[in-house]
Amino acid sequence: QVRLVESGGGLVQAGGSLRLSCAVYEPTLRMFAVGWFRQAPGKEREFVARITLSGGYTNYGDSVKDRFTISRDNAKNTVYLQMDNLKPEDTATYYCAKQDWNVNPPMPRNYNTWGQGTQVTVSS
Repeated sequence: QVRLVESGGGLVQAGGSLRLSCAVYEPTLRMFAVGWFRQAPGKEREFVARITLSGGYTNYGDSVKDRFTISRDNAKNTVYLQMDNLKPEDTATYYCAKQDWNVNPPMPRNYNTWGQGTQVTVSS
């Protein structure tokens, strides 16, 4: 059974950087893409980025475009989220999830099998 496990969260000052990892265990050939979402307390889950596993095509949410970079290492079954120039409003729990087909990237309902999340806190 496919499992996704996030890591790399932590506390960082504004303007700093973090790299999150999403390790995919027991991947299947059906997997089409992996996405990153985030959720702050009292807010809805927000789309951050998505990458297709074949071709490496990417999509980004407007609030992170030009600051975050998603990438993948298929040999390691891992997807990364490089976060630069972090802001206090980036503080949230970050989740990765998989898509088995190409559907609208920003909608959480279009993903299945979510990780447990990793906390990112950006201090001002």
